[in-house]
Amino acid sequence: MSQSPASAAPPSVVLTAFGAAEAPALLPGCRGSAWRSGALVLRPVATAPETAWRAGVLHHLPETSAFRVGRPVPAADGSWAAHGWEAWRLIGGSSDPHRADDVIRAGEAFHAALADLPRPRFLGLRDNPWSRAERLAWQETDRAPDYPLLKPLLAALRPVSAPAQIIHGDLLGNVLFEPGLPPAIVDWPPYWRPAGWASAVVAVDALCWYEAEPALLDRWAHLPDWRQLLVRALVFRIATPATLGGAEEYAYRPVVDLVLDRG
Repeated sequence: MSQSPASAAPPSVVLTAFGAAEAPALLPGCRGSAWRSGALVLRPVATAPETAWRAGVLHHLPETSAFRVGRPVPAADGSWAAHGWEAWRLIGGSSDPHRADDVIRAGEAFHAALADLPRPRFLGLRDNPWSRAERLAWQETDRAPDYPLLKPLLAALRPVSAPAQIIHGDLLGNVLFEPGLPPAIVDWPPYWRPAGWASAVVAVDALCWYEAEPALLDRWAHLPDWRQLLVRALVFRIATPATLGGAEEYAYRPVVDLVLDRG
């Protein structure tokens, strides 16, 4: 999958603001934007409203035996951001993209805990390659990249009945496993879509990039609108790298055929 270049390390003024004492080290994943300093994870703020909203949600989210989350850390002045950066408590564990079923189960528990949240206003203002691809997948724009692999998927789109809610849009590499502890959900990009779509994105990612078996799709076929959610997950993933400069057909083509052949 396409990766963004690493961001510059947080400067000393940011470390001071969050009480971080150790030299920052780049963490894997997180689109090259997360840095560890001792027990803290620091990353640039995407937009101030999104940072404040996400921090507020996770700060107040009750503890549960079903999943863990990284808790936000306020700056010295009590705000959730300082000098264009935000901070989070480091949470133990390692991702394992070969555990797609466990990732989906953790995501379902996380989404159940978020089900009553209203739609935040900042989602309508977000404009980046991922948000543009997401809107294409949900037929909120017709500005599709000129990429042949998208055409049969766009033609296969049909209405879905599953209700939308706040979800995590990129779970597979952002669920951490630690023996004896619930899975931890990190690096949360929020979207307003059916919860099953987040599971479909996990399934598509696992099939395209981590050699998951097609039976993964069968195990989650009980989810409402499952095939349509898979189609939309593929549009989302393919349109994003196409926007960034070229989708990897060798990875996506077999999964596109598999999903479309399921009628």
